[in-house]
Amino acid sequence: MRIAQVAPLYESLPPKLYGGTERIVHYLTEELVRQGHDVTLFASGDSSTTAKLIACVDEGLRLKRHCNDPLAYHIIQMEKLSTRINEFDILHFHTDYLHFPFSNMLEIPSVTTLHGRLDIPELQDIYHTFPYQNLISISENQRLPIPQGNFVKTIYHGLPTNLHHQGKGRGEYLAFLGRISPEKGVERAVEIALATNTKLKIAAKIDKTDFAYYEEKVKFLLDHPLIEYIGEISEQQKTEFLGSAKALLFPIDWPEPFGLVMIEAMACGTPVIAFNRGSVPEIMEDQVTGFIVDSVTEAIEAVSRLKYLSKMDIRRVFERRFTAAHMADNYIDVYHSLVKDRYKNVHRRSMPRLNKPA
Repeated sequence: MRIAQVAPLYESLPPKLYGGTERIVHYLTEELVRQGHDVTLFASGDSSTTAKLIACVDEGLRLKRHCNDPLAYHIIQMEKLSTRINEFDILHFHTDYLHFPFSNMLEIPSVTTLHGRLDIPELQDIYHTFPYQNLISISENQRLPIPQGNFVKTIYHGLPTNLHHQGKGRGEYLAFLGRISPEKGVERAVEIALATNTKLKIAAKIDKTDFAYYEEKVKFLLDHPLIEYIGEISEQQKTEFLGSAKALLFPIDWPEPFGLVMIEAMACGTPVIAFNRGSVPEIMEDQVTGFIVDSVTEAIEAVSRLKYLSKMDIRRVFERRFTAAHMADNYIDVYHSLVKDRYKNVHRRSMPRLNKPA
């Protein structure tokens, strides 16, 4: 199958540091190529891929100097795609709703994976205006704010089986991995660590939009001897960071659409203590891959029960549910279904009409 993967341009594929969406697009693209499909990736020029790469900007926009208008390069991306449109059987977008006016006019089928939160008021008008866009959700919970969306399937994220390996020990620290922002709950992670007298290692990025929050609410917490702030880490560093941890803390305070870090921890055999929000009950298997909790008090109590969990069982759940091969197989099913439906519709419109008898 000839597939166009249209990625956001904020990070390279794979990202050099943080970047969940771009990381998943990379894993999907590489697995589709591995399975023998003809894949073209529309992404930043510093991406690394076995697919055909169409560079839409020289480097990922987050690390690009003097980029004041990232939307400009996404418009260029749409133009580059439009000039090659007849080379593909299916278009797979990962660019939110930016392409909707463009893809709405195409005969070639397309599908859009929504990677972000959907409980934003303006999105109601978007999905009322574009009711026929084929959408993929990354959890059932993610769909809830826009029941009018034309969702064709929920497909969970997946990682290459050999990307991470089961850690050797339980470690002496709790881990926090991701972003320092109000909804990610790093303050609660610190509270849990201090209450259990356990070291906490924080590997996280700080976006410009969250810097004021960091300065006011978080920075002073890092002065405690039990708390260690590492900063952003690369994909290669995650295996050791997560695999050596006693547990990953995921104390979120928002409707998390998926939570990639949870399955990264599972791939390392590391249990997760996660707050019961968003996709967490779908991704986690309570008392197998960790503990689902409703409060800091419950999280503190869960730390004492980590010794009853099996790292091998956690890794098995990852291999059964969250591999890149499993993810790609689900997407291929969707691609075939949409191509088949489009062929039927075109064939039906092209059939000669029979005159009714007088």
